[in-house]
Amino acid sequence: MTTVAPDDRDPAAVRAVDRDDLLTIHRIEKAAFPQPWPFSAFERYLDEPGFLVAEREDPDAGGDRAVVGYVVADTVPNHGSPLGHVKDIAVDPDHRDEGVGSTLLQRAIDVLDEADAGSIKLEVRATNDRAISLYREFDFHHRRTIPNYYGNGEDALVMVRSE
Repeated sequence: MTTVAPDDRDPAAVRAVDRDDLLTIHRIEKAAFPQPWPFSAFERYLDEPGFLVAEREDPDAGGDRAVVGYVVADTVPNHGSPLGHVKDIAVDPDHRDEGVGSTLLQRAIDVLDEADAGSIKLEVRATNDRAISLYREFDFHHRRTIPNYYGNGEDALVMVRSE
């Protein structure tokens, strides 16, 4: 997969994940979620085409690029047509409200579309209004609620985007 350079529409370059990105991804995960995925969970998805990172120039690192967000998406069999699943997406708190999440989600949708996913689903905390708003912008619709889905007893909304 090639890197997409930032421009007016893409505030961050998006590329396939490298193993070297995992520590930064795990740090972002811990900053973003009250019950973060363990490091080993990310290792399982290293070869997935839908495991992507967004990076930006880091002025504190002499202009080197730094990972500022990631998305983990894959497909699962579903009655003859793959079902896309956005499993995890997060942006470094210092880079929120810059379009990074939108860019990552769009690229994940593109990858899942290339894999012929008929629909794409995701789960989101019922109280995560910011994420729910983002998903609605990408035509995800609430399909059902799973009570006590998260470790702290919080409900999850299952949202689906259909072709």
